[in-house]
Amino acid sequence: MLLWVCIGWVLAATCVAMLPMRRQYVPGVALLIAAPVLIVWISVAVAWWAGLLALAAFVSMFRNPLRYFWAKARGQNPQLPPELRS
Repeated sequence: MLLWVCIGWVLAATCVAMLPMRRQYVPGVALLIAAPVLIVWISVAVAWWAGLLALAAFVSMFRNPLRYFWAKARGQNPQLPPELRS
């Protein structure tokens, strides 16, 4: 089951990456929220080092949104890219 869920997540992330930037936001946030659940599941079902590898891949893929949310959490006012401003 874990393997199929992870494959589905990867395929969904690939499809979202092909969308125009304006349409990536909502599904990207859903993937961003689902990823920690999958990482913990991988850590528990496989091994801690597999979870660590999954975490490294997650941080690599979502580095810009994570930087944005980190800046917001610290009270800064980060600017969105022009294509995401409404």
